Amino acid sequence: MAIAALLCGLAVVPAVAAERGPVTNLPLPRYVSLKASEGNVRRGPSLTHRIDWVLKRRDMPLMITAEHGHWRRVQDREGAGGWMHYSLLSGVRTVIVVDDMLPLTVRPEARAPEVARLEAGVVARLGACDRTHCRLSAGGHRGWAEKAALWGVDPDEIRD
Repeated sequence: MAIAALLCGLAVVPAVAAERGPVTNLPLPRYVSLKASEGNVRRGPSLTHRIDWVLKRRDMPLMITAEHGHWRRVQDREGAGGWMHYSLLSGVRTVIVVDDMLPLTVRPEARAPEVARLEAGVVARLGACDRTHCRLSAGGHRGWAEKAALWGVDPDEIRD
């Protein structure tokens, strides 16, 4: 297939190559959070474009999928999104709990004692992650939760 693509003048890009943003040279897609308590999501990357959404949840996790100058195309966990000015976004990582009554445990083990239970929709600060669990901080509680029950962290992402 690669030879046929070369003969047709098409570029062959290895599937393992991570895409990088043309402005920041950071990986795309990547997760960030909403820095402000309110942020306009626009149809295109400028102030002249119409506002489609107004996000009103500080620290909400968002996924950056594209860059253009000072603008970032973002998506929320439902896939809704548009363009936001970079000054409204933070590199501080947060996640949103997907599973209702998610156990927060003292260790990254299924049978570890529980510290608390998190309701679906809770936004938590993201700490270290191993293969299956992430350390979270939410509502004055700290502990470990199953990674599969969170949005805002990739399934294969490891964090120290």
